[in-house]
Amino acid sequence: MVLPELKRRRDKIRSLMAQQHIDAALMACNVNLHYTCGQILNGYLYLPLNSPGRIFVKRPNNLTGEHIHPIRKPEQIIEILKEQGLPAPGTIMLEGDELSWSEYNRLAAMFPGSEVVNGTPVIRQARSVKTEMEVEMFRRAGMAHTRAYENIPSVYREGMTDVELSIEIERLMRLEGNLGIFRTFGRSMEIFMGSLLVGDNAAEPSPFDFALGGKGTDPSMPVGASGVRIQRGHTVMVDYGGNFNSYMCDMTRVFSVGRLPEEAYMAHQVCLDVQETVVSLARPGAICEELYNAAVEVVAKAGLSGCFMGIGQKAGFIGHGIGLEINEAPVLAPRIKTELEAGMVFALEPKIVLPGIGAVGIENSWAVTTEGVEKLTPCREEIVDLLG
Repeated sequence: MVLPELKRRRDKIRSLMAQQHIDAALMACNVNLHYTCGQILNGYLYLPLNSPGRIFVKRPNNLTGEHIHPIRKPEQIIEILKEQGLPAPGTIMLEGDELSWSEYNRLAAMFPGSEVVNGTPVIRQARSVKTEMEVEMFRRAGMAHTRAYENIPSVYREGMTDVELSIEIERLMRLEGNLGIFRTFGRSMEIFMGSLLVGDNAAEPSPFDFALGGKGTDPSMPVGASGVRIQRGHTVMVDYGGNFNSYMCDMTRVFSVGRLPEEAYMAHQVCLDVQETVVSLARPGAICEELYNAAVEVVAKAGLSGCFMGIGQKAGFIGHGIGLEINEAPVLAPRIKTELEAGMVFALEPKIVLPGIGAVGIENSWAVTTEGVEKLTPCREEIVDLLG
């Protein structure tokens, strides 16, 4: 029997399938299986439009229940569907943006009489609007995330490098239950738990589409902490993914060692002003591009456009949807006409990079409600002196 929560998620996908005249879906990717089946498995979910879904599993071999079928290879799916009297779908969707070329073609060949379409946009659209249970998972993650961040000053020691402090923060996160994995959509981003940026390392360009980059410690992971020593007068920006229960809560806070130059506090306040402006406008029906434009206007009035969201290489957004992956819909960026809906969850991250000082700014996770937004990461927002 499918749990009511999983049925709600599957039915959201079915509703979108019906709008596009898609008869069935076959899902194989970890995140989508977790979303629709409640766990990671090596196998497939076959989701017809008008009959119960069926799980075909290779590993683990201890799954049992109604509509669960052990298989050795995907071609057995067709045999089992025929045995159960299910007709071949006229149109079937596969995860075209996520499967390898060989696996996509292998699965498509199993349905020779069907039209095969890319179902990734359908699934991501369904996942972009969270159920109440999913929002509650974010609330719990946000509290655990906050507890870890509140303890960061306790693990700082003078003379530390950024890598040494990042290791201690990772330990704090793991002690609060962080799962350690940082899931992203697509092949263009990789990172371990999060990013710590000290001083001018915040301005180092990265190949990854994060708000800020960082050099990293090795060409195979060119992002985040680079091994520099933490010094007075430089900011310490902590940006870690709060994956405590599979949902990727996102939060950034800024620290210092002693007093920073006054321009750092002024720029940080501009970022807080951006947050206040966007949050005041964010509600169902708000258009992502217009929220982005409102943020840019606040920064322009402060005369800080040149260092907003990076120097030289800038991020092209101020916020992004979060969920089982860190980069879900919607995206708060130019030309994005998506309207916010109740149930969407996004991270808002206005940041400014100051040469010779480092990055300032804020990032919080927000759930869209029927009346506005709810903050999910209630950690204090001022620049915190690590010396107390």
